[in-house]
Parts: sequence; C-alpha cells; structure tokens
Amino acid sequence: MKLVILDRDGVINQDSVNFIKSPNEWIPIAGSLEAITLLSQSGFRVVVATNQSGVSRGLFDMVTLNNIHDKMHREVAQIGGRIDAIFYCPHSAEEHCHCRKPKTGMIEEIGKRFSVDLNQVPAVGDALRDLQAYANAGCQPILVLTGKGEATLAAAEHAETALPANTWICADLSEAVQRIIAEYA
Repeated sequence: MKLVILDRDGVINQDSVNFIKSPNEWIPIAGSLEAITLLSQSGFRVVVATNQSGVSRGLFDMVTLNNIHDKMHREVAQIGGRIDAIFYCPHSAEEHCHCRKPKTGMIEEIGKRFSVDLNQVPAVGDALRDLQAYANAGCQPILVLTGKGEATLAAAEHAETALPANTWICADLSEAVQRIIAEYA
C-alpha cells in the first residue's frame, strides 16, 4: 500500500494564528485539493495528521471540528479525490500527550491502523514540529513553503533550528505531490 501523510492547516488549507474555528474559516490553498485528488487517483492512500489544540482550549468543540473535516472531505470528493482518514490531537502543548506533534504517537498510530511500515512514507508539513514527528517516526519529511513553511525554512537557514536530515523542500502541496508520484509511483 502506498500511503501519504499530510498536515492540515498551512498544507491543505490556509492557516490562521487565531485557529480555524468554523467550516467557513476552512479555505483550501490553491491547488491543494487537486493535488490530493492526483494522489488518490495515482493509487495513494491519503491520511491527514493534524494538531487541533483549539478543542482543549475551548475555541471550538468536536462537532465543529467534525463539520470542518466534513467540508474538507466533500470538497476533495467533488473533484474526484479522497482522504482516507483524519487523525488529530485535541490536546494543548501543556497537556504533554504522546499524540501531539512533534511527538510521534499520532504518526505511529497511522502506521498501525493502516498496517504500514512508516519507513520512508512521504509526509508533508509546514512546521518544524510536523517534520520532526515525521522524521522520528521514520517517514520522509517534506516541507511546503505555504502556511508556516517559509518561516520554518528561514529559521533553519539562520541556524535557529535545523530541519531533519533529507527533508525535501517544495513550494506547495502540488509540487510535493509531483515529486512523491515521481519517487514512489
């Protein structure tokens, strides 16, 4: 089975420092839904792995989070694509859970649920914590420059933080998907 893991905010949809708190605030990044469709039509299973601490902070509830995800599923399906599963961590950083990226719990759970060895599974994110979780779980980390991506790359270039070894850098999800298909199809 070919599997790809995607972060949500900043990779698939526009990010917000104030959180995405309603379906109306969930706005896809240009080309991202088409990129997901291309992955699904190329035989990849697409799984979203997203930190959603807004739940524990009381900014939105589980019904709202499910409605946001329903909108994402519908919009991808309308153009012939599919998201096979969404995994999320509802905890804040202060809760020190095992599932919140940069920890690997959520990523490891994806591997178990899909019975996939995570070694070299392509995984796309826009923040250092995404890339760290992916690399530490054995995935191929891919940084996109949408969302927090440019700031993540700038911090790495100024030696504030280092990107995991062998991180691919792509302009956006569309470019990342082209490279994933070229490397893994």
